[in-house]
Amino acid sequence: MKLQDLIISPKSLGSKLWLVDVAPVYEYKDNRRTDNITGYRYTVAMPERGLDKINIKIDGNQLVEKPNGYAEVIFTGLELSLYMMNNQPQIKATATGITLANPKA
Repeated sequence: MKLQDLIISPKSLGSKLWLVDVAPVYEYKDNRRTDNITGYRYTVAMPERGLDKINIKIDGNQLVEKPNGYAEVIFTGLELSLYMMNNQPQIKATATGITLANPKA
């Protein structure tokens, strides 16, 4: 079994996720960044994990704006897996969607 074949339960992040940043993800060709945006990286803080942060990538268009401060969000299709980089385990997080948990009317 390979490390990247292990699946981590999204429940391990906690029941609340606070969006704190949104940044574009660019396509790379020949180890060089292009101007082509392939998706967005949503940085969330985990209040039940001492406010540790994790980046969650969603392919496609930007689905929510960066909040002023933070906003509680809910992800759909959230998947977590492990991989190694520089002999250190890393967490890969992807999702298919994101919505505000308490949208303003």
